[in-house]
Amino acid sequence: MSGRPVPRDRIWSRREIEGLIAEGRKIFILDDQVIKADAWLPFHPGGEKAILHMIGRDGTDEIRALHSLEAQAQMQRYVIGKIKGRWENFLPPIQGGVFRPNFHIEADGPSQPRPQSETGSSSTTSSVPPSPVFDPVEPLNTGTKSSTSSASSVFDNDLDVKSDPIETRLAAERTSDLLKYPSIDHVSQDSIVEKYRETERLIRAAGLYRCPYGSYAIECTRYLLLLAGFLITLHYSYFALSGAFLGALWHQLVFTVHDAGHMGITHDFHTDTCIGILIADFIGGLSIGWWKRNHNVHHIVTNSPEHDPDIEHLPFFAITPRFFSSLRSTYYDRVLKFDALSKWAVSKQNWLYYPILLFGRFNLYRLSWEYLLLGQAPKRGPAWWHRYFELVGHVFFWTWFGYGVLYKSIPTAWDRFVFVMISHMLTAPLHVQITLSHFAMSTADLGVHESFPQKMLRTTMDVDCPTWLDFFHGGLQFQAVHHLYPRIPRHNLREAQKYVRKFCAETGIPYVIYGFGQGNQEVISRLGEVAKQVRVYEECRKVCAKELVEGHGFGH
Repeated sequence: MSGRPVPRDRIWSRREIEGLIAEGRKIFILDDQVIKADAWLPFHPGGEKAILHMIGRDGTDEIRALHSLEAQAQMQRYVIGKIKGRWENFLPPIQGGVFRPNFHIEADGPSQPRPQSETGSSSTTSSVPPSPVFDPVEPLNTGTKSSTSSASSVFDNDLDVKSDPIETRLAAERTSDLLKYPSIDHVSQDSIVEKYRETERLIRAAGLYRCPYGSYAIECTRYLLLLAGFLITLHYSYFALSGAFLGALWHQLVFTVHDAGHMGITHDFHTDTCIGILIADFIGGLSIGWWKRNHNVHHIVTNSPEHDPDIEHLPFFAITPRFFSSLRSTYYDRVLKFDALSKWAVSKQNWLYYPILLFGRFNLYRLSWEYLLLGQAPKRGPAWWHRYFELVGHVFFWTWFGYGVLYKSIPTAWDRFVFVMISHMLTAPLHVQITLSHFAMSTADLGVHESFPQKMLRTTMDVDCPTWLDFFHGGLQFQAVHHLYPRIPRHNLREAQKYVRKFCAETGIPYVIYGFGQGNQEVISRLGEVAKQVRVYEECRKVCAKELVEGHGFGH
């Protein structure tokens, strides 16, 4: 692009935008406006990965869900033009999308004539006739077919993998989703998006985005009682009981951190972030900055094995056989090796699930330190100072907890060990709750045309519980509702659930909800199924190796 300013009313074609992305520009669509986020990428408080997953896409629903109106207004500074007609999503480069450069594009004027051979689209293109403003695109099989015909087409195309039971299972999962959920043709998905946005307007009009501060008065009372229990039992040397009180306090405080991370308390970015830092870093020794960087990506690419860090738990867990291929994580920028340890652990993961989650908090320490010490936090922009505030918080935490409690208040090594184990393991229900809503749900990729609300409901489930138990689950039992509208304060999610149920009934999207016990059974069942597939995978590998040794792998 040239150095001259780009008119904000310039109309961009899809082919021109493809060329800009091929040059490395960070382009996405918001409300029919073309946003060039190159200059903002290093400043984004939620990390650059969240933006990279939006490149080439219409990110309107994702952006509205995760950002305040003020943040959306700030994005207007990066508008370089607009589009006309329906936008056809590209597959973002970070997800493997391939883009053709276009050397005929000028940023400040109409594009020059191009050879006819250049007017096509990339392989990740449209599935309906294009708008006259856009260049011609090649239709996909999933375009105007019904869900049933789409599923049949996919199944037919996957017949050649019947000899590979792993690939057959993955193809069957995708086919099952295509049959159970609304068609991914544009008419169906546009209707879903329209109803989703209408539901959001109804929820907002009902005042469910307003934080019920009276509920936080009750929360604070509970926190103070747990804190008092921790200090009193510590004073009288009931160390195991003291650790239990502290673990329960940490468990409850995390729910407020979750609200603050989504700006669900005061709705002001810095105020809610500071609330989160004071609780997560100063009291809990964990980094809310790391959590935001991780969690924002999770909300955009939920249950994607290659991209969602919340389901990337090798060598201990694999919720889909896709992990058997040692896939590369775009979040961690490394290959998740399915090595000997992974094969052993995953083959027994349904038995190891709860024991491993007992140690989950220790892993959160590691991830927090990596984020703060290895330069993953924003160094510029509005959140530049948050990292330093968090580092102060960690010094404070290890001073009061490590020195004041463990070293000065507990006399023996054994009592310290018991205190640490109990206080940390008592937070395990939180890790169960986080995995519960996703581990048993689909990991299939239905393509770039699937709408944001359908993908969230396809990959997330709710957990049913009586109202009086809401304090224990802390709003995390309404994960499907939360993924659709993440900035709704948790105390309003039960009311918002009524709107989501109606939305699902009107669109035909299954609303998945289980009781806590049944939800756990679903997760254990999924883990057990994948564990069995490890043995199948090993048998296939041995057969392939034998055929290679005997010469059958060289064209025989």
